[in-house]
Amino acid sequence: MPKDQTAPAETRAEVLLPTTDLRADLPFFTKALKMRLDMIYPADNPAIAVFSGHGLRVRLDQGHKAAPGSLRILTDAPDAVAEGQRALTSPGGTRVAIDELNPPLVLPPTQHAFVVRRLADQAPWVIGRAGMSYRDLVPSRLGGAIIASHIRVPDGKIPDMVHFHKVGFQLIFCISGWVDVLYEDQGGMRRLTAGDCFIQPPQIRHRVMEAGQGIEVIEIGVPAEHVTEIDHDMTLPTPVERPDREWDGQRFVHNLAKGAAWAPFRLPGYQARDTTIAANTKNVAGVQVVRRGEGKPAPARHDADILLGFVMGGQMTLRGEGKEPYRLVRGDAFVIPPGFVTTWDEPTEDFELLEVSLPGRFTTTLA
Repeated sequence: MPKDQTAPAETRAEVLLPTTDLRADLPFFTKALKMRLDMIYPADNPAIAVFSGHGLRVRLDQGHKAAPGSLRILTDAPDAVAEGQRALTSPGGTRVAIDELNPPLVLPPTQHAFVVRRLADQAPWVIGRAGMSYRDLVPSRLGGAIIASHIRVPDGKIPDMVHFHKVGFQLIFCISGWVDVLYEDQGGMRRLTAGDCFIQPPQIRHRVMEAGQGIEVIEIGVPAEHVTEIDHDMTLPTPVERPDREWDGQRFVHNLAKGAAWAPFRLPGYQARDTTIAANTKNVAGVQVVRRGEGKPAPARHDADILLGFVMGGQMTLRGEGKEPYRLVRGDAFVIPPGFVTTWDEPTEDFELLEVSLPGRFTTTLA
């Protein structure tokens, strides 16, 4: 019977690896790695064998002239493969690493430092995911404890996919323009405008859809190096809205600047509005917007592990013990380590600052 010309063509992909000893590799791949033998030839003197397993198809070719290859097997039960060994080499030379499919998130200890990052310093903008431009606000990343990025998003439709991040904490704060995002279990389209913020709990699925002209956001991620995974199966928006759902103990937050209440800030001379992030992360992190208030600024120290500020408007002089004063303007950022005395001095009437702290609640002491 002739082949149905309308049927989709069958396609397979294989990883081609050399082997110096196919006969000895057969029990290694089938027994130690628990893969299935699918093909072997020629029958009288086998030189090629094909195995499948763990979502992979491997062709071993004794005549393939190349350097030995490497395989990495990820599994929820690494001790059940290869009798618990994590690094092996097959008789034919293939190196195999066996690791956990979902390893625990590692938060490196913070390497504290006083950091000032000025927009005028012409730090490079780099093109990142989905065509967005990134500017690093904390180049040292405090030893890998945090990444803080000033991001410009191209206006119009964004070539994004449904994805999630394996993080301990992540904040998106809009400083100008607008951006539309879909989130898992949070209903329809969410629009972020200047002064608004999202907290993206660990592993919540989301997709950036569209942005307006001039959109700029600040993104904070903990730890600095974290994995972004694409979810090819989920479609957003999801059919059920669950606003109280938690991911690793954190709730999704969409905090609006419009109508927010202002109260005295932890430092004299300022007032602030709280974004509710400390409450919704169970004190993992806190986010406040700060502006000039009543009273005279005074020197103070804090005991937070990480305290980051980003100037969104106006100007302020940052004075640190033993440091030259910095006159900070819009786009400038700083990190103040615990116990370090600073004064947020001479704010202009239009001064506005984004403050991010880990943890959300900490102690401030006037010096």
